[in-house]
Amino acid sequence: MATRVSTSAIAIGMVLFPNLTQLDFTAPYEVFSRLPHAKVYLLAPTIEPIYSESGLCLFPNTSFKRSPALDVLFVPGGLGVNAKLEDAAYLHFLKTQGEHARYVTSVCTGSLLLAAAGLLQGYRATTHWFSMELLEMFGVETVADRVVIDRNRITGGGVTAGIDFGLVLAAQLYGEMVAQEIQLWMEYNPAPPFQSGSPQTASPDVVENARVEGKSLWETRRQIIQRITHC
Repeated sequence: MATRVSTSAIAIGMVLFPNLTQLDFTAPYEVFSRLPHAKVYLLAPTIEPIYSESGLCLFPNTSFKRSPALDVLFVPGGLGVNAKLEDAAYLHFLKTQGEHARYVTSVCTGSLLLAAAGLLQGYRATTHWFSMELLEMFGVETVADRVVIDRNRITGGGVTAGIDFGLVLAAQLYGEMVAQEIQLWMEYNPAPPFQSGSPQTASPDVVENARVEGKSLWETRRQIIQRITHC
């Protein structure tokens, strides 16, 4: 993996929005917060409080206007993606920062926002299993892996993949030894009580129930993407 060891602070920008999935944000944040010589910016149009889809209150520390040029651009996913898919100012910020960032990254459906900003054209990427088809509507080649690296684009799968993603990025920035030490301190040694963490391992009944529960959100999002991509 690429290694970058420097005494100068790496600027990591985590771009927030209302109704994001909190673990999409907090899982990689936990890794980022342990990186040596890194400055994490919690970015939003203003520094007013933002609430996750589960009601967790988050406080941005930097507005878009005051954001420095970012080494790492990161976007989480969540229910609030729908509104941001058609937010021209929000997408412009992503595009402007992403065009010059060393790494352009996302977890879960944050990849839909990267795609809407034109930052995944010609790249392979992943997203939440339930949104693969939606990401493909942007012309993106999807890969059903936990973390996908394509040049300087690094995308993570759904929600809990944020930890894996964070560690992969840590290794890219500082080398595998640093990433492994962070993993050890976090005691990230998953042993899930059920084997239902993906459509490939979950029972057909569990998968079908999940699809039924998410159908309305999926269809609304599909219509938005169809509208903005004219496909």
